[in-house]
Amino acid sequence: MINTSRKMHILQFICSTGFYGAERWILALCNNTQDPNVTYSLAVTDEVASKNLEIAAHFRRDCGDVFELPMAHKFDYKAVSALANYITTNKIDAVHTHGYKSDVLGVLAAKKAGVPVLVTPHGFENAKDIKLRLFIWLGCQAMKFADHVVPLSPQLVEDCKQYSIKEPQLVYIQNGVDLSEVEKFKNKPVASSKTKRRIGFIGQMISRKNILDLLDVFDELHKTMENIELVLLGDGDSRASLEQHTQTLASKDDIHFLGYRDDRLDYLKSFDLFVMTSTLEGIPRCLMEACAMETPVAAYDIAGIDQLITHEHTGLLAPLGDKAALLLAWEKILQDKDYASQLGKNACDYVNEHYSAKRMADEYVALFNEVLDNKEVSL
Repeated sequence: MINTSRKMHILQFICSTGFYGAERWILALCNNTQDPNVTYSLAVTDEVASKNLEIAAHFRRDCGDVFELPMAHKFDYKAVSALANYITTNKIDAVHTHGYKSDVLGVLAAKKAGVPVLVTPHGFENAKDIKLRLFIWLGCQAMKFADHVVPLSPQLVEDCKQYSIKEPQLVYIQNGVDLSEVEKFKNKPVASSKTKRRIGFIGQMISRKNILDLLDVFDELHKTMENIELVLLGDGDSRASLEQHTQTLASKDDIHFLGYRDDRLDYLKSFDLFVMTSTLEGIPRCLMEACAMETPVAAYDIAGIDQLITHEHTGLLAPLGDKAALLLAWEKILQDKDYASQLGKNACDYVNEHYSAKRMADEYVALFNEVLDNKEVSL
């Protein structure tokens, strides 16, 4: 029988390179855990690629203690001992990891400290870079040694099975998102000024986001619909090359790379259309927020996105890589405001009904309890 009254101290661990979906997901989990017996702390690596560790500031303010783990270089093995010492000293009961490098370091540290470890994959990267592919492979190998692997979407469950991770080690908890922040913005006037219809993207600028397709579709649409602009919020390894490509496009003056923004929700509210051209996703938080904001969506039809967007009901979808079909979807939404508004309302209703962060947090607490019960039985 699960001990639902146990006090537990859970360490969330991430190697952060910004403030994106995984970071916000951790905050959503911790902020929506209502069991007073659960305490969370955060460990986050402090390395050259870190972007001011913004998640650390948010976590300290809203959730609990933060340990900034020094990293001498991208994969500093000494960090394992430092993290294990933190786990032991602070009487951490279980570790919960997020991301390839976090999975490797976190699993090793948890095993060294003798505590259970859970891994949550947020998405698999179809990277071309050989070093990143090595990180991915190592992360997937590390998952095999976790007590549980808990993917965010049915497709990620299937992806994990390809690495020989199966039930009962493999547990599915449907993703959730804290939409209270979005709700606060919905009734506020738009602060970001605009003079044109605004097509927008929010997210990391990495290979699997396939932003080149997004730029090309916008450039084609711009030929017949000049009163539009494309606003891209976010940063990442691909940003420089994407900006370079933009300079070759006729529509370049109406394409704006704004980088990471604290006021992303204000911009999201200003979008007439939210777009994605990803080739691989979990269930994107940015897409959930767009749905909750009632911003109409057009995207490629891939696993993960199809968990939120049903074609012609909660948004419009085009086959992966079919830029002509995606262009038609953009045109439909921008030209028919009533239709676009209905899509946005349907999407908002769907997300609020099926993707509650409180429900997700309750299920994770139950799983933490189960893992700790199993540990006690095995002692």
